[in-house]
Formats: sequence, structure tokens, C-alpha cells
Amino acid sequence: MNEFRQKPGATIWTTNLILLAVAVFLNRFGLGLLGGTRTNFFIDTLGLSGGQVLWLEGIRELPGLGLMFIAALTMRLPLSQRAAASVFVMGVGYALYAFVHSYTALLTVAVVASFGMHMWMPLNRALAMCLSTKEKTGRVLGALSSVGASASLVGMGAIAIISKLLESLSLSTYYIVGSAFIIAASLLISRLPADIGATEIEQPRMLLRRRYWLYYILTFFQGSRKQVLGTFGTLVLVESFGLKVWNISLLLLVSSMVNMIAGPYIGSLIDRFSEGKMVSLSYLLLSFCCIGFATIHSVWILVILLIAIKLLVMFGMGLSTYVYRIAPPEELTPTLSAAISINHITSVAMPLVAGALLPLIGYEGIFWGTAALIILSVPFAMALRTGLSSCTT
Repeated sequence: MNEFRQKPGATIWTTNLILLAVAVFLNRFGLGLLGGTRTNFFIDTLGLSGGQVLWLEGIRELPGLGLMFIAALTMRLPLSQRAAASVFVMGVGYALYAFVHSYTALLTVAVVASFGMHMWMPLNRALAMCLSTKEKTGRVLGALSSVGASASLVGMGAIAIISKLLESLSLSTYYIVGSAFIIAASLLISRLPADIGATEIEQPRMLLRRRYWLYYILTFFQGSRKQVLGTFGTLVLVESFGLKVWNISLLLLVSSMVNMIAGPYIGSLIDRFSEGKMVSLSYLLLSFCCIGFATIHSVWILVILLIAIKLLVMFGMGLSTYVYRIAPPEELTPTLSAAISINHITSVAMPLVAGALLPLIGYEGIFWGTAALIILSVPFAMALRTGLSSCTT
């Protein structure tokens, strides 16, 4: 099975994991270039309203709804090939953003890019965990999160400088350059051995098992708040407080720096103290951050809260490590894919609901509702158990 199982005392870094890390860096660097200009591109270049952005986010999530069925059709292909193809499609989709001139065209290319991104989401973590051991999977995911954060840091740092010095540069240019790095990442992933993730027992095309019910519930809740925590906070800072491209890029740069440093520690905390304790604690802190967004109107405090939100979201890797620790190898990838579809039942619906409610309750009401949903998920997070005594060593 190549080198996706390590000796207990060995370093987490193997040749294949290093290759995956480089690909993750290129991919996240490209996404960093896009992320730093994304909100301003929508509002300043395309002239979208806050409601239109929320509707876009909801429609963009549609491919995630069918991911379980898409994954079933491609399950017999090698894991590395599926991952490479998904990143390539994502890169092409984002390149097309540079050529849109209407809201309809934007929705179309957003779905293309989202199709690749949603395919990549479970395959990314499946590849990483197949290059790990159950006892060190949190550290591996944490290390790769740190690599991704460092790439975003470099990408958004570049935007902060370039957008300040070359204010007349079209924001579409960033989509062309960023997508080129994403496509380069797909070529690297295609070089990973085809037997990574291979199992002696044939993997089921689709899988829903009662034993993973906590994972399904928590990913369902995760989807209900994903767009608010991931996109809406930045939208509020741009639309309500007038932050410019270089302001947002600098904010995201600082956030990436914090995440880069914290990523390995978060993974180690999950390995040491268990998913139940760390994920539930992060949920409580996230709910307080959302209440802060709903009640505080100081732009600088909101910036700090947004950085804290993006840090706490990283604890979500604990849901993947939970599945990896309790699932037999042949059930890992189909379970991760099924959870993405479950996640998107709410991640598609909630932005549409939020877009409709925004004129009535304001962004403060959206954050109050998000805080309530997070608190509802805490008891389920506390119930996570893996039974691995070695996690505390």
C-alpha cells in the first residue's frame, strides 16, 4: 500500500505527504489571490448587492448536494486521480470568473468552480489521512492546514501590496493568475501514486451508516453556518464599513498568519484531548464571536472577531479525524463524501434564507441566528468518542 502507513514513532513527513503539501500550498496560494479580492470583485467590479452575494453563495453550494452521487460514479478511479481532476476543474472554473459580465454568467462559472472544489474537499482530507496513522492524523491535518494558511498568507500579502501600489489593476487579473496556480497544483497531485488509499476490501460506492450519526448531524449543523462564518463577515466589513481591497487583504493576511502558526497546535490538541472536548469548546467560542458581531459596531473589534472566527473554524478538522479513527479504511472516503452532501442541505438553503431575511433583520440578526445554531450543536460535539487511548499519549 505504498507509504500511507507509518511506523508509530516516525516523522509525519513522507515523500508523498511532502508532494501533497506542495500541491496544497500552490492551491491555497491561488485561492489566497482570489480570496483577497473576492468580495470587492463582487461589489466594486460587478456591482452586486449583499443579497445577491448571499444568493450566489447558496447557488454555488449546489454541487455539494449531489457530491455523494458524483463520488459514487467515480469511486472506482484511484484516489489521487480523482483529486487531481477535481482541482483542475476548480482552476478552470475560477479562470472563467475573469470573463463574466452578467449575474447569470457569474452563477454559471461559480457552479463549475464549485463542482471541482466540492469534489476536492473530501478527497483532500482522505489523501492526507491515508498518508497518516490514526494516532497522528490530527497532527497531519494540522500541519497541512498550516501549509495552506502560509500559502494564503503569501497570496494575500502579495495582493495587499500590489493592490495598494497598482490600484488601477483590474481585479479580474487576480482570477487569471490565481487559477494558474490551482491548475499547477492539480498537475502535482496527479503525480501521487495510484495505490494511495487503496483497500483490500472494495470500497462501497455510497455509504450511510448508523454508527456515523453524530458525524452526519454535526456536518449538517456545520453547513448551516458555513457561509456566514466564511463569507458574510467579510461582506459586512466591505458593505457596511467600507473596507477596501488592501484592507481585506491585510485582514486575511493576518488571519492566515495566525492559522499558519496555530494549525499544528490545533491538530495536536485534537490528538491529545479528543475531538469531543476540542470541537465543543471551539463551538462555544464561535457562538460568542457571532454574538459579538451582532452587538458590537466597532470595525476594529469586528476585524479581531473575524480573525478569531477563522481560527476557531479550523477545529472542524476534528470531525474528519473522528471518522478516520472509528471507520474501517474502505468506508473513509464514501463517508466523507456523504457528509459533504448532508452538509450542503443546509449550506445551500441557509444563504438563500439569509439573503431573504437580510433586509428585514440586518446583518446583526443573521449573526444572532448563527450563534443559536452553533449552541444547538454543542451537545452533539460533546458526545464524540473515538475510544483511542493512544490519543492522549
